[in-house]
Amino acid sequence: MAVKMIKVHGSGNDFYLLDQTQFQAPLSDADLKQLAINICKRDGAGLYDGADGVLVVDKSEHPQVLGRMRVINADGTEASMCGNGLRTVARYLGTQNSQEDFRVQTMYADLKVQAVADFAAHVPAYSVEISPVTFDAQTLGMHANNDATTIINEKIPALSADLKFSAVAVPNPHLIAFVDHDTLVGPELGRIGEWMNDGKNQIFPDGVNVSFVEVLGPNSIFVRTFERGVGFTNACGTAMSASSLMYVLLHQESTDFNQEIHVTNPGGMVKTVVHQGADEEYWMELIGNATFVRIVTLPLEEALQGDYSPATATETGEQVAYEDFVANLQRPNGD
Repeated sequence: MAVKMIKVHGSGNDFYLLDQTQFQAPLSDADLKQLAINICKRDGAGLYDGADGVLVVDKSEHPQVLGRMRVINADGTEASMCGNGLRTVARYLGTQNSQEDFRVQTMYADLKVQAVADFAAHVPAYSVEISPVTFDAQTLGMHANNDATTIINEKIPALSADLKFSAVAVPNPHLIAFVDHDTLVGPELGRIGEWMNDGKNQIFPDGVNVSFVEVLGPNSIFVRTFERGVGFTNACGTAMSASSLMYVLLHQESTDFNQEIHVTNPGGMVKTVVHQGADEEYWMELIGNATFVRIVTLPLEEALQGDYSPATATETGEQVAYEDFVANLQRPNGD
């Protein structure tokens, strides 16, 4: 049996998109885990150039929902959400069903998605909802500062004597620190990210996404992320959304919602808009590219065994357009 996948990315956060409806019987969770571990390896050990994870698309039983998305990380673990991946799934489902405004089922919520104007020629873009949002330590799986119920712009002495962190789930758990440029590009993010995701620490025993954020100007930030289950990534959609929320709450002169924020990252850029609903319920719009790089076909049995010799691929040409777009972005030096 052959399996067809699409190599996709949002802001360089790359995935293999796998549509379960192509099979008479869907792949088991064990097969999905093994497939992700095999094909996502980097440095020539995976399928072509590897990936950050696998986006599993399937039918949804929820009313008024076009499809379901699951996110399997490169290490085989499952993430509750992925904003960059959701944009590409939205494009895929929208194209398959000739719709531009609909909802997609994710682990915790059915999220609104919508096609928007292209970022550039052959750089299609989508807007997706990022929610729900919580600062609750129990939901985050956090045990810090004498089991504080929330941590917002506070030092966590066990992590750093200088940096202040904010912990928020969107719904993936995130630990965010606003830093200067030297700290942004220095080794501290890697040290903290690896420690918080070693499976042994007592602060986040289940791991956490760690982001350093540099404020570039009014409504302009740069986000660098060590992603749980992945490591350093070109971009993390939920991290950029969480960082945008904390920017609005902590770094604007007045807390001003509904404004477009320009977010750059090592893989490109997105736009975000932070919204506040009733009872201080926050949600974000994440607006960015949804690029299809290549269409790949290979026998499933070989894929599960890590044998990619029978694989065939058709390039879409969209990656060249995206790279031209990124080349014209202004980003901090050294990234």
